[in-house]
Amino acid sequence: MKPLTVELIPDLELGGFTARVPDIPAYGEGETEEGAVADLKIALAAYVEAFGLDDAMARLNPPSSLRQMDIELEDLVRA
Repeated sequence: MKPLTVELIPDLELGGFTARVPDIPAYGEGETEEGAVADLKIALAAYVEAFGLDDAMARLNPPSSLRQMDIELEDLVRA
């Protein structure tokens, strides 16, 4: 089983969350992170049913490395 990288995006204005797999165009929404992931699983199943497992697997890229860096955007504009 290949693990999927899931991005959870909070909606700061309306509340709730959006969940997505960066490599597959399927999204889930929910009031909680768990609800968004559950909805995403339904969307992924529908994607696989529509386009096939081979298509979904071919879209998956190896996980990238994310890092937090202290960069001030204002300083970049002034440079």
